[in-house]
Amino acid sequence: MGKAMGEATARHPWGSVRDNPEFSRFELDVDGETALAYYRIDNDVMVFTSTQTPPRLRGQGVASELIRNALEFARARGLKVQGDCSFVADYLRRHPEAAD
Repeated sequence: MGKAMGEATARHPWGSVRDNPEFSRFELDVDGETALAYYRIDNDVMVFTSTQTPPRLRGQGVASELIRNALEFARARGLKVQGDCSFVADYLRRHPEAAD
């Protein structure tokens, strides 16, 4: 049986990407700071509404790794994805294999 929404985690060099459904966001902790990807679920679509990366972590691929994992979580749950925030929309354009 698959993991429940709040149990999703993925490991990579920076740490774990985790889903925090209480706050409708994915989180990635890096060196004591947290990058965030907020979402809402509309029927069978996970809509990404905002991506926030602390200034010190920008330009290192942290947000891309966060979104890549968040998209994998959505797909594993049979959800389509939509990028309402500019970062996710740009990510989906750069990675058409991840888009619907």
